[in-house]
Amino acid sequence: MIGRIPVMSVTPSVDCGRWPARAVVGEAVPVRATVFREGHDAVAASVVLVDPDGVEQPPRRMALLEAGLDLWGADVVPDREGDWTFRVEGWSDPYATWEHDAVIKVAADVDTELMLTEGALLLERAAATKGRPPAHVQALRDAVTGLRDTTRPAQARLAAGTSPAVHAALSAAPVREMVTASADHVIRVQRERALVGAWYEFFPRSEGATYDPATESWTTGTLRTAAGRLQAIADMGFDVAYVTPVHPIGTTNRKGRNNTLDPRPEDPGSPYAIGSPDGGHDAIEPSLGTFEDWDAFVAEARRLGLEVALDLALQCSPDHPWVTEHPEWFTTRADGSIAYAENPPKKYQDIYPLNFDNDPEGIYAAVLRVVLKWVDHGVTLFRVDNPHTKPVEFWEWLIAKVNAEHPEVIFLAEAFTRPAMMHTLAKVGFHQSYTYFAWRNTKEELTEYLTELSGESADYMRPSFWPTTHDILTPYMQYGGRPAFRLRAALAATMVPTYGIYSGYELVENVARPGVEEQIDNEKYEFKPRDWDAALADGSSLAPWLTRLNEIRRNHPALQRLRNITFHPVDDDATICFSKRLTAAQSPTGREDTVIVIANLDPHGVRETMVHLDMPALGLGYDDGFVAHDLVTGQTWHWGEHVYVRLDPHTEPVHIVHVRGV
Repeated sequence: MIGRIPVMSVTPSVDCGRWPARAVVGEAVPVRATVFREGHDAVAASVVLVDPDGVEQPPRRMALLEAGLDLWGADVVPDREGDWTFRVEGWSDPYATWEHDAVIKVAADVDTELMLTEGALLLERAAATKGRPPAHVQALRDAVTGLRDTTRPAQARLAAGTSPAVHAALSAAPVREMVTASADHVIRVQRERALVGAWYEFFPRSEGATYDPATESWTTGTLRTAAGRLQAIADMGFDVAYVTPVHPIGTTNRKGRNNTLDPRPEDPGSPYAIGSPDGGHDAIEPSLGTFEDWDAFVAEARRLGLEVALDLALQCSPDHPWVTEHPEWFTTRADGSIAYAENPPKKYQDIYPLNFDNDPEGIYAAVLRVVLKWVDHGVTLFRVDNPHTKPVEFWEWLIAKVNAEHPEVIFLAEAFTRPAMMHTLAKVGFHQSYTYFAWRNTKEELTEYLTELSGESADYMRPSFWPTTHDILTPYMQYGGRPAFRLRAALAATMVPTYGIYSGYELVENVARPGVEEQIDNEKYEFKPRDWDAALADGSSLAPWLTRLNEIRRNHPALQRLRNITFHPVDDDATICFSKRLTAAQSPTGREDTVIVIANLDPHGVRETMVHLDMPALGLGYDDGFVAHDLVTGQTWHWGEHVYVRLDPHTEPVHIVHVRGV
């Protein structure tokens, strides 16, 4: 049954409640519903939030957002982790109905005494409501006295029944009739890192690696030398140190530089070709060290305020113990050989994909054991390699199993794949998702994509923006030079709450292997030591730029939320403007925060243009002015609705502006 007051289209609701919506502690979650009734009597709506222990919070009155569409809304703010529920209640509002009619009729002297009497009876009933504060009870009783005082003019009596004191009392505890509740909807509330974070990816073996030209041989970096890089990562303001696989690397069909089949003796092989006689996914490559070294690496990261993320790549070298112990876990071809991985035109002869069809229970149990072992050794986040090549139901099972025991563990899906798969992986449990950001470069592309990501999909999918990865170097980055690297980092850091940088970004590594969107001399197949100090010394490093971006993100909660982005018109097609705003009620600090970003998307030329700000989206009127403080340069301007900007990609490609009152 639909109920006396129809309550329809309640959100957030993921696939009609099949999966829970997502939020993090302290995040304002927008609840929306269509609520209406027959006739002309006033209707209202409230949202009731229930904590993980089943304790109901007081109903929160919703505001009418779009009268013509009967759309109501309010924010709820869960304050701890767990599965919360909410419901929307539609109800008849007899006071609003009476006030509307009484104002019209008393002014026209139609049924005046009847209307005033009905108001008095209604407020008497309201004053008798249990639990109402004494001050509110007195305000309502005073209103009743005023309504019944026939010695006063009718308008004065009406004013007593519609006073601010009456409105305050009934706003706190309205008279509700014909209350009709929606179904319960679930919000899974997780820790803040599930939404907000800055990731830094690196290959441990490259940190501390050295080359001896006399012997033409390499000495690998280790987990101990890699730990020495953590201080710089923390100093730049990153939250997560993400390392590629540290497991034993196979030798069968080992790849050489740039994925060739003719490795040199000193080539280390791909860390994604996991498994050797030294062990599989639950072991460490001997040249990197031991679990004692790993634990020391994690301890140093934690000392510096960093969390450690590990690559979870569910694939095997031909030398992996699983290949001999469980050949049924792989696909056997007609000639009896095991099928290796292919992503045409790429071929990975050194990698066997897992086949989940023959013994799913066995694979499920083995992977769960592996994941829990690394959790026991301090891993709190997993970057999952190619999750779209494994069954979705497996991920739903695995993430639920892990989070039941370790709710703090976060899974990031590296799924550059079709939208249906990407979105479904998020729905079934992945906390974060790689996106198409690397390939969205124009104003139109970015505006359309961010509008999509901050809309309904924000109820379950948290995007992570990466300008480059160890496998992706887009033409924009190849040919845009240093300005492109500065700009794309700024967009990634300000458009969404979580973003990531691949090691070497600071050095503007932008030379591609001919014909592909990939760096030449891919680090997956060789050591790549970098002279960080020299780049800092000569001023070529982007480390100071990344540091400032992370400082700005950390200081401005508006940049730590996803749903609050607004795009503003700009005359120039190569310049984009967007803002992110949190009201005081939505902000975890209790203070309003608004940031405007204006960026030149052309890495080759200066852009001059007019920006036309949507002032209400900034919490301002169209005639208001404000102080615009540039968080990058420290400059301050007085801005209004229409703003002139000039952005030079070689010196100042972006304004990141904090809105201050005048």
